[in-house]
Amino acid sequence: MKVFSSSYTFDYSWEEVSTANWRKYCPWNDKSTHVIAVDTLSREVDPTTGILRTERLITCNQSCPAWVLSLFGGSSTSHVYETSYVSPAEKRVVMCSTNLSWANILSVRETVVYQPDPDASSPGHERTKFMQDAKITALCGGWQKIRTKIEEASIERFQENARRGREGFEAVLEMSRRVFGEEREREKARLNMA
Repeated sequence: MKVFSSSYTFDYSWEEVSTANWRKYCPWNDKSTHVIAVDTLSREVDPTTGILRTERLITCNQSCPAWVLSLFGGSSTSHVYETSYVSPAEKRVVMCSTNLSWANILSVRETVVYQPDPDASSPGHERTKFMQDAKITALCGGWQKIRTKIEEASIERFQENARRGREGFEAVLEMSRRVFGEEREREKARLNMA
């Protein structure tokens, strides 16, 4: 098993980050073009806790090392199952995902958390901490060298996708701030005219 961990502080409030999170794979993000579809399977709010629970199916199209395809077959299209929990009371988003494609060969379990970063924030300038952990385990029998190679290739791909994903999400956050700011200004002008 290989473990990948990263953290980052976004220069945006938790409210901005948790809202823009739903637009992470939109046309504003030119760094995640490998994501070709995001389908919401279910969404519900727990009436007791107020936590929003969402299940999504994410479809990706990305190349796989040729030697892996030659050994195991398969396709460059893959599916990821994601469950997210948004707690407005705790100001916390937790997203858990696992691969559905290639699941008999590779297990990828990822957890992402967004929450306010009080250490990096100041009054009027809130920031949000992003923490990501992934456990990657090759499941292909007793071939230790092949398992190790698959895990290493997967970690490399995961690191690259994480870097590009963070860059793309920054673009989404920037565009969201601008668009919502323009909308607030239009609404303010409309109310002043009334």
